[in-house]
Amino acid sequence: MGITKIEAYSEDILSKAQLFKALGHPARVAILDFLAKQTSCICGEIVAELPLSQASISRHLNELKDAGLIKGTISGTSVCYCINTDQIPQLNQFLNQLISPIDQTCCS
Repeated sequence: MGITKIEAYSEDILSKAQLFKALGHPARVAILDFLAKQTSCICGEIVAELPLSQASISRHLNELKDAGLIKGTISGTSVCYCINTDQIPQLNQFLNQLISPIDQTCCS
């Protein structure tokens, strides 16, 4: 197996890859879906909503937070989470960039 040469990629590409890696697990997508449906930050309720252990939820929340897709604030002994809307424009821009140059007659 080859070694990935991270230094060969730009910061922009690495940032996009981290976002999509975070979106590449169904538990993290489910967490984002749950958070997107809430009207305020969520503290501890995520475990009750998903069929995963506290440890698994925590690991997935850390991945999402590291990718910048969610924000967390400490409130007493718990951490409250919400969607980080600052990242959404970057995702939209990249997806639009992928779609816009496609010739609809290509590969048909």
